[in-house]
Amino acid sequence: MNRELRRAALEALLAVEPDEKLAAVTSLARVASEPDPSLELAEPPGVPGRPDRPVLVAPGAVASRAVATDEGRAALLHALAHIEFNAVNLALDAVWRFPAMPRAYYFDWLRVAAEEALHFRLLCERLATLDRVYGDFPAHDGLWEMARKTAGDVLARMALVPRTLEARGLDASPQVRAKFAAAGDVASAAVVDVILRDEIDHVAIGNRWFAFLCGERGVPVGATYERLCREHAAPRLRGPLNLAARRAAGFSEEELAAMARIRLES
Repeated sequence: MNRELRRAALEALLAVEPDEKLAAVTSLARVASEPDPSLELAEPPGVPGRPDRPVLVAPGAVASRAVATDEGRAALLHALAHIEFNAVNLALDAVWRFPAMPRAYYFDWLRVAAEEALHFRLLCERLATLDRVYGDFPAHDGLWEMARKTAGDVLARMALVPRTLEARGLDASPQVRAKFAAAGDVASAAVVDVILRDEIDHVAIGNRWFAFLCGERGVPVGATYERLCREHAAPRLRGPLNLAARRAAGFSEEELAAMARIRLES
């Protein structure tokens, strides 16, 4: 019997082991029925489900290693895998947590969860070539910390996770790809290409639903975004900006100009 989509997404989110979670995400489209936007689900203990490893440390305590070495490449691949594992959880959380959204919203984030799961799998395959597995290096919890901050409002979630944190990944991708390429790791560089292609669409989904919600609530996009960044202490904008990717993800020229000014003033 098919399970209601949002409830099934919560079950997948609670899965602890990566293989179990990826299998649950893969089965969602097959076993889940239409979402019920009216369903009010209480948050159970154990959100998000994740394994005992990696050990979570403060962001500044995550070691940086030279990518020219196998150990350094493994550390970078692991950091990317951790981001993608969190991204799976974030997409599933967006599905179950927020009621009263249009049907398309839930299916958008279900697709994002499946694509993030693929990214995680590809990165783990690259780690395996270096005799490493997910959990071998410490990691930080910055992405999920923002999920906690925005758990009470879908508008804030759309503003500050896909539109802010994931958009930072668009900016970082060219440099990350260049590091792998310079180290002669063309296979890992190709995985970064796949991730960037998909993440442009994921950020675009966040932009689209943020604009939709601003319109529904009758609030301005730009001023509302700036207010939410202040209220939730969003990370400061870094550079250089990947303008082509951000344009493809739906950021307006006005927004990009404002971001450039922020960079110059910071």
